[in-house]
Amino acid sequence: MKKTIIFLLFTVIFLSCEKMLEEVPKSFISRANFYKNESDAQAAIRGAYSSFGTDYYGTTYYLFVVLHSDYANGRGSQAPISIFDKVLDQTNIDRAAVNWSTLYAAVNQANSVLGNVPNITKIGDDVKSQILAEAHFLRAMAYFNLVRGWGAVPIKTTESADISSIAGVREPESKVYELIIEDALAAEKDLPESVGDQTGRASKYAAKMLLAQVYLTLEKWSDAATKANDVITGGHYSLVSVKKPDDFYNIFATVTNSEDIMSVHHSATRESQLPTYMHRPNTPPYNNSSSGYFAWLPNMNSFIGNSWDNKDLRKSFNLYTKYLGLDGVSVSLPSASPILFKKFIKSPDGFGIYSVPIYRYTEAFLIYAEATCMADGTPSSLALERLNMIKRRGYGYDPTLVSLVDYPAGMSKDAFRDAVLNERAYEFLLEGSRWWDLKRTGRVKEAMQAAGKIFIDYRLLWPIPSNEINNNPSLSQADQNPGY
Repeated sequence: MKKTIIFLLFTVIFLSCEKMLEEVPKSFISRANFYKNESDAQAAIRGAYSSFGTDYYGTTYYLFVVLHSDYANGRGSQAPISIFDKVLDQTNIDRAAVNWSTLYAAVNQANSVLGNVPNITKIGDDVKSQILAEAHFLRAMAYFNLVRGWGAVPIKTTESADISSIAGVREPESKVYELIIEDALAAEKDLPESVGDQTGRASKYAAKMLLAQVYLTLEKWSDAATKANDVITGGHYSLVSVKKPDDFYNIFATVTNSEDIMSVHHSATRESQLPTYMHRPNTPPYNNSSSGYFAWLPNMNSFIGNSWDNKDLRKSFNLYTKYLGLDGVSVSLPSASPILFKKFIKSPDGFGIYSVPIYRYTEAFLIYAEATCMADGTPSSLALERLNMIKRRGYGYDPTLVSLVDYPAGMSKDAFRDAVLNERAYEFLLEGSRWWDLKRTGRVKEAMQAAGKIFIDYRLLWPIPSNEINNNPSLSQADQNPGY
């Protein structure tokens, strides 16, 4: 692993070009002194990528989507996030506000690029088109997370230069999704098919994955299946081979891999905090650091408990009960937290420089399987095969060969969709998918009840930040989501 490679979420770093390693200011320089040439345009789009920041895709996004699930419980100040019979406390209302602010900062940076880069003359047309496509992609991704988390939200398509220009009413979700699709299609049109090992940068296939997720959420089944199939048949990706549980670290403890469509890359100086929140301190080989909060605890009353087949390698890959002591002898975790998550780990030197996936090739198979089944009213043979490919790999089998763990032919539409959702739950544990899957399928209360949790409807949406209500003249407390 190259420890000198510095990747932040989508921060564009060309390994072959030293000048791309220059640090980008957190705020844009005045447009009067900027946006003059290609170098300025490249710096601007890097700023748009990095505006998501280490905190959003490093910690707070996952903090909310992981703990808004049936399979995890928060500890300490994060415990209220996973207790669903009451609204969030002030500490976690503030954390939700950080996510909102970060996403709108990303929107504003993208709007700045879209509003100013077209006027630059000292830039090649192809480069300009790609940079504008990246800005469309980032804006679409930001709004997708906003609308799923908060429902109706203000829409901004021009740069806000100061507080006087932040006015905006909450627009209907349908209108937000119209912009998301418009932006994602524009991105798909002009993004390159491949970004090589720069998987922190958007490609055409990242845009297709975003569109597939959006269409799946909107139940536009045929459109979702088409975009997912484009990814599967595009010839750019392949499934990583797995024979034993730790082979999955060839996906999660590497800079990039053959199924990495888009990911968050971290460095020793800008490291992911995910391992810190999952592990106790000094628990090698998962955490060699003296810092560890073990704040996300497995809820074994959920699907990750007895109902999860022990022969599924993803179970022993995702959960652990022992670590190596200083003398190299196996040590059991203490009784207070006897089982912990282990998908994301720190590198041997104690720094979290590994990637965290945003779009993974496996998801295209599962989106295709679910979407075609829902579109046709019954699973096709190809949908069944693609579902089984992911399950086979999870058990350590060759994904292309019939196995003893295959789902059978002749499943009903509902049974098949249940199987797909189960595979999504096992495959994307801790990757932020479960909460969105439960919401889009209307299964939140059912899943929470099965895991021993009581869920109130107020928790389906997150609170709009008080600063937004106080500073946006188009909003009032009446616009707040119910319960807050």
